[in-house]
Amino acid sequence: MFITPAFAQTAAGGSTDFLVHLMPIVLMFIIFYFLLFRPQQQRMKQHRELLANVRRGDIVVTSGGIVGKITKVVDERELEVEIASDTRVRVVRHMITEVRAKGETVKDAS
Repeated sequence: MFITPAFAQTAAGGSTDFLVHLMPIVLMFIIFYFLLFRPQQQRMKQHRELLANVRRGDIVVTSGGIVGKITKVVDERELEVEIASDTRVRVVRHMITEVRAKGETVKDAS
């Protein structure tokens, strides 16, 4: 006989063994949420707020590395950026990665 009777018997608490084996996987998902997903969501929220608050006169950096001053907001999606004197390019708003300096404030109509 190769298997002893003690090894051949099954454990009585099968459902608790399942929960014990499932616990490390649940803990991994919780750790991934707090270390990866949540910070990424916060960065995305900050970037959306940055893009919503960009105004004429702000000095911005695009994802291509171009630094320029916003001269005109064309529409919701595009901006006109002056990258050198009398050299203006149109940039998609979502390609702005950083606002280096705030420009003009919005003037009240009153």
